[in-house]
Amino acid sequence: MERFLFIIREDLSKTRRQTEEERYEDIRIMDEWVKSLVASDNYVFGDGLKPTGKYVSRDNVLSDGPFIESKEAVNGYIFMEAKNIEHAASIAQSCPYVIDGRMAIEIRPVLGLTDIRELSDEIRATGK
Repeated sequence: MERFLFIIREDLSKTRRQTEEERYEDIRIMDEWVKSLVASDNYVFGDGLKPTGKYVSRDNVLSDGPFIESKEAVNGYIFMEAKNIEHAASIAQSCPYVIDGRMAIEIRPVLGLTDIRELSDEIRATGK
């Protein structure tokens, strides 16, 4: 099995207009989906992200970051195990909010420390 990062992306303008009740209903529905991922033995771990944060670049540290002005935001992440990227994509397609078009999930293969160590014999920052 390979590991993949699912980057959860949502339209900020829609999430800003939600009532508290609507947000909790969205969380409940996502929780049900995540429970199905756990039951499938593909789920490793994940979490939602708060809408606040900092954006750091060489010249600036911005408290509200450019994501406040963006249409789309990263609202969560999930680490998954799957046979390959096609399998990971089929898992992502089962998300109820991907199905209804309210959310997109970017899938990225995780390189992993084993893969990094294959690049050279140097000791890495992890000491391994």
